[in-house]
Amino acid sequence: MDKSNPPTTFGVFKPVGHTVIAFASDAERQVANMKLSGIGFGPESIVTYSSGEMVAQVDEELSQASPFANFGYEMDLIKAHRALAKHGSSFLVVEAPTDEQAQQVAGLVKTLKPQAAQHYGHFMIQELTEKPPGRMGEHH
Repeated sequence: MDKSNPPTTFGVFKPVGHTVIAFASDAERQVANMKLSGIGFGPESIVTYSSGEMVAQVDEELSQASPFANFGYEMDLIKAHRALAKHGSSFLVVEAPTDEQAQQVAGLVKTLKPQAAQHYGHFMIQELTEKPPGRMGEHH
């Protein structure tokens, strides 16, 4: 995935075949990156977003999104990602286009306990954490 030209649908981030994972700290993100490397995901299949980069990307998308984007789950997700990023979260976007790769990443997500994680399929977005999107940015 090219971070300077991210995949979108109706102007909103939708990286089909990828898993987006949010981490509370850079240290947690770095551990996840190492574990992903350990199960065969190389640097070419992992894109990192700092909190500032995610906020900037979402702000850009919100300013250019089609009105049709409001009908999909993608708009809720980018707003939730923005809220997490505003609180300092960093992100990994992992290319996992096959069912086997997606399952490997999902299994790893369960051990990492990130703030949020979603796998973007062709027809649906699968939540990999138990937190609903409207509550992802809240801290308890």
